[in-house]
This record gives sequence, C-alpha cells and structure tokens, in this order.
Amino acid sequence: MMQDGDRYARMPYRRTGRSGLLLPAISLGLWQNFGGDRPLETQRSILRRAFDLGITHFDLANNYGPPYGSAEENFGRILKSDLAGHRDELVISSKAGYDMWPGPYGIWGSRKYLLASLDQSLRRMGLEYVDIFYSHRFDPQTPLEETMGALDTAVRQGKALYVGISSYSAQRTREAAAILRRLGTPLLIHQPSYSMLNRWIEPELLDILGQEGIGCIVFSPLAQGLLTDRYLKGVPEDSRASHPGSFSRDMLTDETLAKVRALHQLAQRRGQTLAQMALAWTLRDPRVTSALVGASSVAQLEQNVAALDKLGFTPEELSEVDRYATDSGINLWADSSLA
Repeated sequence: MMQDGDRYARMPYRRTGRSGLLLPAISLGLWQNFGGDRPLETQRSILRRAFDLGITHFDLANNYGPPYGSAEENFGRILKSDLAGHRDELVISSKAGYDMWPGPYGIWGSRKYLLASLDQSLRRMGLEYVDIFYSHRFDPQTPLEETMGALDTAVRQGKALYVGISSYSAQRTREAAAILRRLGTPLLIHQPSYSMLNRWIEPELLDILGQEGIGCIVFSPLAQGLLTDRYLKGVPEDSRASHPGSFSRDMLTDETLAKVRALHQLAQRRGQTLAQMALAWTLRDPRVTSALVGASSVAQLEQNVAALDKLGFTPEELSEVDRYATDSGINLWADSSLA
C-alpha cells in the first residue's frame, strides 16, 4: 500500500453536480467479480491496486455476488484487513431495489425494504454508514414520496451521507429531485447505464441532471464487455456472452459487431484500446462525473485506468464515433427507466 500522496496526483477528481463531493473519473464497481465464486486474494489485489491508482470510490449493491450479499461481505473483509485506516479517504456506496430476500419486503422501493436493506448492507460491510445510498430502480407501485422519504431517513439516521437514484427516467428524476429538495436532503447523483451502444441518457436526462445540479456516474460504459477487443472475432468460450447471466448472445448481431470493429479501428488510430476509448468517450461530457468499471484482474483494472491518459477527442473523431455509436438494443435496464 502506498503511504504517500502519489495516488491523488495521477487521478482526476470531478465534482458531483453542484455538491461538495468529488469522485474519481473512474470508479470501481463490484457488480461482477467480487462474489463468493471468486478467490478472495484476487479481489484483495484488485481493491488494493485500485486505491493505489487513486480510485477512492467503490460501488456496491445489496445483491451483488453471487450469492446475494457476498460482494459486500468480501468488501467488508478486505476493508477491515487492508484499508481500515483509510475509511475517510473512501467513498462507499450501496443500493436497494432489486430482488434480495424472499417475500414481499425484499424487493422494489418500499420504506420497509430500503431501510432494512441498508441496515443489512452496513452489517455485511462492517460500516457505520455508507457515503451514498441509492434507490436502485424506480418502483411504479410505490409512491415516489415513500421511496425518497426512505432515502431522506437514511441520511437523518446517520446511515448515509448522500443519496442517489439509478436507472430512473428523466421525468422521474426531476420528480425525485423535487421531493428530496423539499425534504432537505438533495439528490446527489444518478447512476444510469451509458455507453457508445446505449445512449439513452442523451436526449433528456443529462440536461435535467445539469439543470438540477445532480452528478452522473455511468455504469456498463463498456456495454458489458462488448466494447472491448474480446468479441472482434466472435464469442470466446470464457466470455460473459458464452454463459447465461447479464449478457446474452442475442446482443451480438452481425450489425453490432460491425460497429464494434469500426470503433476498434478508430481507437487504434488514437493509440488506445477500444475499451479505453469507450471509457474516455463517456467522460467527454462535463455532466458525467465518473465512469464505473469492473475488473477481473489487476491487469484489466490498470488497462481501464489508462483510458485517462487520452481523454480528448477531436470534432472529427466524435463525428466518426457518432456514425457507429448507435443504439444496439443492449439496454437491459430500459424497463426501469421507461416507467
């Protein structure tokens, strides 16, 4: 572990909307690779290296695993053994909204579910509070006042410093921000999916976030691995698309793969990998605070962070990206943001 300030000299930190909170341009998401099915030592080395690279923000949710809860448990274990003295240098987030435990109180957006889930997350991670607590998705059956009221309560109880929402539509985001403003707990941040192949936030949501002073942290900026060099020659046996889960072979149409190959060629001309260009591209808009990356190894993490070496785009490059960066039917979270 580095004992000096080097980690903070290299990483750019960007302001989260109009708040006092700065986030690293690249944050580490623990959605994949940090469950009970991965060696703890690998997880440990990734988390330690991330912190050394200036990644101060670690993004979790209650059901990250597998099994559910195991990513938080593993993170808590590593936090205690390796990062314990650095808690005040870290931003740790969690979420509730998707399936977590059996019965009607373990899913969606009720006050009962959100506050119980937060207590469980804190126990699993061994924390007194999280820095950001999110409503993981909009619940069409629960009044928005109830869901946002639960977030406000979490802050008032001292169990979260800030609150956020994920995969909410532009209209629901505006409504959520107004409710939270009335309650006196501002909406800090929105976490939407966003990538070159999934640009749904551009028509309305980014404008609203800018107007409201809300930060934006994008997840799946590599389109679940599609915007990497893994699929340039088809589907490798060990890839996410080759086994059931969050990514399906149906997304790998000839048309989509042709776009990916064209973007890969542009990245090569820029002196970057496709993944690095895809990350840099999501950060080109000043309203985007941070991009969330996953990592299955230290080498992969280092490759992703190297995207920060070349963030600029010429107008010609951006228009070439626009030719190929079109919606490719990969937004798995569209239903939530359409509600």
